[in-house]
Amino acid sequence: MNTLDPPPHRPDRDPPAKLTAATPAWFTGATAQMWGRRAVKVATFFASLFLFILGIVVMKDGAGALTPLVERLVDLSHPLRGLSAGWLSSMIIMSGSPVAAAALAFLDAGLLSPVSAYMMITGSRFGASFIVLCLGLIYALRGRDLMTSVGMGLLSFGITISLHVLGLLPGIWLLTSGTLQAWPRPSGVAITSFVERVFQPISAAMMGALPSWSLFGAGFLIIMLSFALFDRCLPTESLKQSRVGKMSRYVYRPWVMFLLGALLTLISMSVSLSISILVPLNDRGLVRRENVIPYIMGANITTFVDTLLAAMLLSPQAFEVVVAEMLSVALPSLVILFFAFRQYEYVMEAFVEWVSRHPRHLFFFLFALFAIPLAGLII
Repeated sequence: MNTLDPPPHRPDRDPPAKLTAATPAWFTGATAQMWGRRAVKVATFFASLFLFILGIVVMKDGAGALTPLVERLVDLSHPLRGLSAGWLSSMIIMSGSPVAAAALAFLDAGLLSPVSAYMMITGSRFGASFIVLCLGLIYALRGRDLMTSVGMGLLSFGITISLHVLGLLPGIWLLTSGTLQAWPRPSGVAITSFVERVFQPISAAMMGALPSWSLFGAGFLIIMLSFALFDRCLPTESLKQSRVGKMSRYVYRPWVMFLLGALLTLISMSVSLSISILVPLNDRGLVRRENVIPYIMGANITTFVDTLLAAMLLSPQAFEVVVAEMLSVALPSLVILFFAFRQYEYVMEAFVEWVSRHPRHLFFFLFALFAIPLAGLII
């Protein structure tokens, strides 16, 4: 038989006609895999949410047992020490949200005053910008230009610091004046009932199995795990390649970028993720540093959405602290966008240019990044 001839017809090996006809045209192997991946992401999302609430409950129960030990080691009731502790801790663990949740748990246990908790959460925002700087250093180690790679991290840190410093006094005034007490807030009755029925028995079982001093740390690790799972269910690759890439024509409109940064951070519940995607985009020339300033400003407001959820699970006082944080960042952001955006842009660019002008300046900046919170804890 000629090798070019088609193979002989084998009726016994052909698929049954009924099965072929019954299979939908759209149901292919690729479609099944796509729906399978989506199902896994949905399940991962609910698992991360379950662990996040469980971690908050466990930390709340463990904070009471840990309070005497913490009071003997360091006095976090002073606002400066609260700021330093939140700043240094979030840099060490490369995440700010677990530290903010810990501040609310300490507030609920009476270890922190509202102002001290406010300052500790503010410090956690300072330290959370460190991960963007580290990502830039990683890009530099891969052969990219050092100053170009770390520029986005420097810009993120400078904007975060400046917005919180500008909103510091208004935020403290909101907490101490009682203004937020008149604000409508969710009653949390349904949430509290659900938490008591589902999560409190698990926390009680952990209290019986673990030493009381380790319960707070266990809750902290559970929250870290919940954020790691949540990162897995985010479509980061498609976000980088299609969504943000096609938005390049809007980067010259500050309000568009401001809303985009707020929206992406609200969806991802991680300012580190929403800002970190700017590092490769800037490195490839898709966006410029001066065009993402309003993006980072918007991201710094909605990054508190997970902390706000944690506050709703704890107490009205914790809710007021988080609302004060959000308002204290939103107020200077809106004022800058309305009245002084070009001047603010110039100041931020000047800061980045000075630090990145010479490796000695960058070393001094990194030294100060750790020395300032350490000095705040010691003094």
